[in-house]
Amino acid sequence: MKTTIMHTFTLLFCAYGLMGCASLGQSANEQRAEINKMANATLQHLYNEKPGSQSMISQAAGYAVFDNAEVNVILASIGGGYGVAVSSTGQRTYMRMGTVGVGLGAGVKDFKQVMIFRDQDTFNFFVEKGWEFGGHADAAAKAGAMGAAAGGKATLDQDITVFQFTEAGLALQAIVAGTKYWRVDELNAGR
Repeated sequence: MKTTIMHTFTLLFCAYGLMGCASLGQSANEQRAEINKMANATLQHLYNEKPGSQSMISQAAGYAVFDNAEVNVILASIGGGYGVAVSSTGQRTYMRMGTVGVGLGAGVKDFKQVMIFRDQDTFNFFVEKGWEFGGHADAAAKAGAMGAAAGGKATLDQDITVFQFTEAGLALQAIVAGTKYWRVDELNAGR
């Protein structure tokens, strides 16, 4: 059992390392350009799926768009990705996210995430300090009145709305459990 756990965590560590290697060798300008390209494509996808989201973003204090890949191996999962937080003034802050989870499963999940911040203080805290969601912080669209109507929109609290996309489309559950977000100094320096 101990050997199985060690192999699992070794595989997860290697998989996480491979995800992070995607941007090695690129300059900071090239990395920012790739992140901006991903963010623009993700927003266009969101606007096509949920036309009202464009109005939400235009009225928001800011928004963030992330691209995340997650690997599940036997008893644990780990993932990571990059993104950008954009204030209502258009200022961009480049960030990273990482996820860790425990549970049965195997496979790779790639998803995009859009977070819309209605409150300026909440947005500023997210950008300046980063966030860490622990435990079971699912932002799940609830069944019943919100269920099908929510269509993948999940409200963490009154100030943030989260949309999550997989290759299959808009997800009915935006998962932020075990997720940490933080600034990437080398992508934000010297701009």
